[in-house]
Amino acid sequence: MMVSTKGRYALTVMVDLAKHTGEDYVSLADIAEREGLSMKYLESIISILNKGGMLKSARGKNGGYKLARTPAEYTINEILLLTEGSLAPVNCIMQDGIKCDKAATCSTLPLWAGLDKVIDKYLGGITLQDIIDGNRKKILGDYCEQCAQI
Repeated sequence: MMVSTKGRYALTVMVDLAKHTGEDYVSLADIAEREGLSMKYLESIISILNKGGMLKSARGKNGGYKLARTPAEYTINEILLLTEGSLAPVNCIMQDGIKCDKAATCSTLPLWAGLDKVIDKYLGGITLQDIIDGNRKKILGDYCEQCAQI
């Protein structure tokens, strides 16, 4: 599994908006400036998030974007699934189930299916609120002892 630039930027946008929850609508220009991202690319990311029902938008002088729900109600899994389509570690295991002619005899399929479940459980257990709170213990869990020192 490799998260694309689109997925990473979508997560960055959602974290930025989560940090500014409670404020008026946030302009795309403000997000681009704070995060050092291209406006043109952000427009396509915002479109995906908006169409996916994750954002509220307003036009006009004080227009912009804000989260449709509280930061605690968004999992990282749902954000990445919206932008990536699938987080499966291999092509034969997609969100719609196993699609492989060799599934019945494949000795590595259980490995990939297990990894897919771990990814889903891990990303589904972390919210935008966890990220903005800097909840490193929850985010890192037992997965990365070295990372806890960073």
